[in-house]
Amino acid sequence: MSRDEILEPGLRERLARQREQEWRKTLRQAVPARNRLEIPRHKMPEQPPDQRAGNFLEVNLGYSLDIAREEAQRCLDCGDPGCVSGCPVAIDIPTFIKYIEAGEIDLALATIRETNGLPAICGRVCPQEVQCEKHCNLIKARKESVAIGHLERFAADYVRRHDQAVTESACGPATGEKIAIIGSGPAGLTAAADLARLGYQVTIFEGLHLPGGVLTYGIPEFRLPRSILNQEIDFICSLGVEIKTNFLVGRTATLSDLSQAGYRAFFIGTGAGLPSFMNVPGENLSGVCSANEYLTRVNLMKAARFPEYDTPVPVVKKAAVIGGGNVAMDSVRTALRLGAREATIYYRRSRVEMPARVEEVKHAEEEGIKFNFLTVPVRYLGDDKGKLNGIVLQRLTLGEPDASGRRRPVPVPGSEFEVEAELAVVAIGQSPNPLLIRQVDGLNLGRWGNVEVNPSTMATSLEGIYAGGDAVRGGATVILAMGDGRRAARAIDQWLTKC
Repeated sequence: MSRDEILEPGLRERLARQREQEWRKTLRQAVPARNRLEIPRHKMPEQPPDQRAGNFLEVNLGYSLDIAREEAQRCLDCGDPGCVSGCPVAIDIPTFIKYIEAGEIDLALATIRETNGLPAICGRVCPQEVQCEKHCNLIKARKESVAIGHLERFAADYVRRHDQAVTESACGPATGEKIAIIGSGPAGLTAAADLARLGYQVTIFEGLHLPGGVLTYGIPEFRLPRSILNQEIDFICSLGVEIKTNFLVGRTATLSDLSQAGYRAFFIGTGAGLPSFMNVPGENLSGVCSANEYLTRVNLMKAARFPEYDTPVPVVKKAAVIGGGNVAMDSVRTALRLGAREATIYYRRSRVEMPARVEEVKHAEEEGIKFNFLTVPVRYLGDDKGKLNGIVLQRLTLGEPDASGRRRPVPVPGSEFEVEAELAVVAIGQSPNPLLIRQVDGLNLGRWGNVEVNPSTMATSLEGIYAGGDAVRGGATVILAMGDGRRAARAIDQWLTKC
C-alpha cells in the first residue's frame, strides 16, 4: 500500500471506483432499492436491564450473521455516500457494509482497518448517531439510518470469534526513522498504526502499567470489555509498533533525552487527566471524588474486585453523580453495579442539552438510574468524621445562550434543597494532563492548558512535535482523537520526507 493510499485516499475517486466493481453492481441489482427501504433497522440485542444492573458484563450482545447481513441490505450503496464524510477517519463505509451483505466478513474488516485500527472499539463507544449515521441517505427517505456502528462491531467480532485471517496491507519499506508516540490512547494508537504502515520504527511510551489510555482507565467493561481492547492493541503491535509501559515521559526521560536517542519526530497524546471541580464548600470531604479517580480505581485498578485486588472503592446506599456527559453515565452506572441502592444524575441543564449518547442515557434509565435536571450542588455536607452524608442543591432555569450556543443555567432564588448521599462523583469535564506539556519550553498552550496545534496537520509550535486527542481538545470522543492521530501521521510523514 502506498503512502497516498494509507493517508490520502483520494476519497471521492476511490469510493466511485469501489462502487463500480462488478460484485457491487450485482448486489445492487439483486435487491431493488424500494425493497431495501422496507427493511426495518435491526435493534441491538441486549442483556435485560434487571440482570445487567448487577454485573459488569457487556450490555450490548452483538448481531448474529443473519441479522448483520439483513441490516447490511438496508444500505442503498449511494453514489454520494454522506456517511463517509461524517466519519472522522474516513472509513469506506459502503464497501465494508456491502462485503457484509455478500458474506465476506474478512474483507469487510480489512476494508475498515485500512483507516481504522480499532474497529471493535469504535463499533462500541463511538457516537455514530451524530457522525456517520447522521449523514446516512436513508434519513432523507424518512427511514432510520443504517446501523453502521453495530455493523462495524459485528465485522470485528465475527472475524475474531471465527479465528479468520484478515487480509492486511503490507507495511511500507523501512525508512530507518524512529518516531516517539507519547501516550497510548486512541490518538496515539492510531498515529502509531499509520506511521508503522509507512515503514517508520514507532515506539509508544505509556506512563501507566497498561496501554490504552482512556480506553483502559475511563470506560467500564460493560461498555468495552478488556479482552476486546487487548486484542485491538495486539493488532497495532502486530504492525511492528513497540509499547513501553511504566515509562513516564517528563520523568523517566524527557523529550530531549528521546531526541538524543534518535527519535526524529514526536506525537503527544497524553490525554485529559486533570479533573475539574466546582469549588463549592465541602469538596474536600471523604466521599467526594472526581470521575477520573473513581473510574480509574474501578477500571484500571480493579477496585470492583476488592479484596482480590487491594484498591478500595466506596460501596454506598445513595450515590450522586454531577454532570451529564458519557463520563457521568459511566460513573453512575458503575456505582449502581457496585451496590448503590439509589444512583442519581444531577445535571445543570435540561435533558435536551445533555451531551451523553442517546444509547447510554437509555441504558441508564432502563437500569433504574434517576435523573434530576436543572440542579447544581452548592454545598456538600459531612458528619463529624469528615464523611459525606448529604448535598445541598439549587434549582436552575435556562436563560440566554452562552458561548457554546446552549442556554445558560440561571439560579432560581430560594430553591435550595437537600438530598442524602454517601458518594458524590464530579463529572463536569477534564483538562489536559499537564505533566509533560508544561515542561516543554516553547510549546504554545491554550487558555485551558491544551496544546495549540495547526488543525490541518496537528503540528505544534515546535518543529517535529505534533499533538492530538484530549491533549488538544480537552475532552472529546474516541473517534475524533483517532482522526487527530491520522492527520498527525500524514503530516509527520510529509515533514520527514522533506527533511
